[in-house]
Amino acid sequence: MTENEFVETLTGKPVPELTLTATDGTAADLSSLEGITVVYAYPRTSPPNQPPIEGWDQIPGARGCTPQSKGFAEQHDAILQAGALRVFGLSTQNSDYQAEVVERLNLPFEILSDAELKLADALGLPRFEAGGMTLLSRLTLVVEDGKVRKVFYPVENPAENAAEVAAYLSE
Repeated sequence: MTENEFVETLTGKPVPELTLTATDGTAADLSSLEGITVVYAYPRTSPPNQPPIEGWDQIPGARGCTPQSKGFAEQHDAILQAGALRVFGLSTQNSDYQAEVVERLNLPFEILSDAELKLADALGLPRFEAGGMTLLSRLTLVVEDGKVRKVFYPVENPAENAAEVAAYLSE
């Protein structure tokens, strides 16, 4: 499936009813959230003071998880002012690890864990293998009242992704 076909297939699709654990320990069901929710998916953040996975820099689209998260933190107020009610990060890392990331990067939102690939499988989200892990390809979903309204994929510049989302919501 081409990138355009993926975007077309996902746009307008209902989000499946399932719960994902957030970094604050709560369960989130994206299908039941009213209003606009922004969910940016990223492969993984490396543990502090450890090198990335061997060959990480050679994987197209892998680098940029921390700049993308920082961008969403910086643009958080603008995204909310443009009409979103909430922002979530999403990765296949477990919630305990993600909680460290939220604290370390001082993120004003929670990250959801799709460690079991429930959402990825249900929506057919693109992914790749690296370091013995299945990781999500970078993309951003704008979900409105339980349906995918907009898909940003591929995300060419992770650091600018949040500004693109804010601009889209402001239109």
